[in-house]
Amino acid sequence: SSFDVAVVGAGIVGLAAARELIQRHPSLAFAVLEKEQEPAHHQSGHNSGVIHSGIYYTPGSLKAKLCVQGAALCYKYCDQKGIPYKQCGKLIVAVEHDEIPRLKALYERGLQNNVPGLKLIGAKEIQEKEPFCRGLMALDSPYTGIVDYKQVAQSFARDFQEAGGTILTDFEVTNMEMARESPPQSEDGLKYPVIVRNKK
Repeated sequence: SSFDVAVVGAGIVGLAAARELIQRHPSLAFAVLEKEQEPAHHQSGHNSGVIHSGIYYTPGSLKAKLCVQGAALCYKYCDQKGIPYKQCGKLIVAVEHDEIPRLKALYERGLQNNVPGLKLIGAKEIQEKEPFCRGLMALDSPYTGIVDYKQVAQSFARDFQEAGGTILTDFEVTNMEMARESPPQSEDGLKYPVIVRNKK
């Protein structure tokens, strides 16, 4: 088969990229190539599932911006698709006095990153939130959550296929080479002169 664009790897990153590309360029023929027999077979289906709120990254960095925006988009997408998640929150706990300044610095960093709902709480509030936890002070991050990212990836795959994309599983890419001549320009002016081969 011939496609204008091939994305190698049907993990959550590849599927998210393919989904976005086909929405932006619906006139092109897209394929996602996956060496396993199903999407999200490796890390995308075997991780902690945390929806990070964006506390840790350097203020003003692209990571900080994208983490905060990404968390909001992830919750929104899950709501739209009926994918279950738990916005359980997270406590970052200081158990020694010398850890408190670092905890406060982390709090300030989170505020600069526009992480919603952050607050510092004392020992009594820590126990109210988590009876088996002991600490002097904690950073409460209520926006942190957990989700099954394999379900999210599978939903991305369905979106991609419903938009006309093709997912080829059990298709291991073993070689790529530049085409000798570029193919004709597509309707949106893009050209992709790459030949992808697999062992079959």
